[in-house]
Amino acid sequence: MKGLLMINLGSPDSTSTPDVKKYLDEFLMDERVIEYNYLLRWLLVKGIILNTRPSKSAKAYKKIWWDEGSPLIVLSKRLHKKVQKNLSIPVSLAMRYGSISIKKGLDELKNKGVTDVIVLPLYPHYAMSSYETVVEKVKTESKKWFPDIKTSFIPPFYDNELYINEMVKNIKKNLKGIEYDHILFSYHGIPESHIKISDDTKKHCLKVSDCCNVSSGAHKKCYRHQVFITTELIIKKLGIKSDKYSNAFQSRLPLQPWLKPYTDYELERLAKEGKKKLVIITPAFVTDCLETLEEIAMEGKEEFIEAGGEFYHYIPCLNDGNGWAKVISDWTTERL
Repeated sequence: MKGLLMINLGSPDSTSTPDVKKYLDEFLMDERVIEYNYLLRWLLVKGIILNTRPSKSAKAYKKIWWDEGSPLIVLSKRLHKKVQKNLSIPVSLAMRYGSISIKKGLDELKNKGVTDVIVLPLYPHYAMSSYETVVEKVKTESKKWFPDIKTSFIPPFYDNELYINEMVKNIKKNLKGIEYDHILFSYHGIPESHIKISDDTKKHCLKVSDCCNVSSGAHKKCYRHQVFITTELIIKKLGIKSDKYSNAFQSRLPLQPWLKPYTDYELERLAKEGKKKLVIITPAFVTDCLETLEEIAMEGKEEFIEAGGEFYHYIPCLNDGNGWAKVISDWTTERL
């Protein structure tokens, strides 16, 4: 029997500093998040980051935490219930990091008689620190604990028509009655090194001039190319002119170059160039979380207004929308 396993990023169990530290430890020690060798990664994470960042992150989580718990977890569970209602096969939910583990998700499906698992990493774009780490973790857990279970993966859906249409519907719904000068597409940032590592050709990404617009097999795993395609497809359906939107990349760690332009720099630039009314959207995320609710909806607004902006409107993620649940259900049905 087939079953569906939906996998999102994850979240600390609470806003306490120890819980946040535990979560960050698992997240940042993932070799596909910080690709340094183990010793250097251990020194950076456990010797520096975990001695300073958990308390700061805990304060940020407290700003967006709901009574029911982590917004990402709550919204993911709501989405899971809707997808399960749409399908006749068992559906489970897991997180790449945190207590709702992939192992638990697979075990839940096994106990329901599932022998063939369709896995949906809830990331539209391919990146070694998101989609790839989910795939590899599922393979590792399956081989170790569930050798008799077959797994298959729904690929990144950055250009899937159903996903793009749902994004467009969500944007239109949240733009009703809104006047704006500019739309900023803010994607989660990744180090430039990740782009180069993921390039199977080893000679295209960030090496060829205008590489994202030059056809290459490297694009199958190129996060930068894929996010630009997502923006282009959405903009085309919305009929927005080229001077009314731009792309940027949020969230970064020090010590190495990340994809540019950085969102905080772009917010300042747009305000100073006279773009007083801004709409911002985060298509790399399908579920609102710390990076969208605190970093973009709260901090981003402060940065834009301080730089001279006057109006700032954040468009929520797809979250647990009925249309999004149907899209996932349709993708699953196609594979039954």
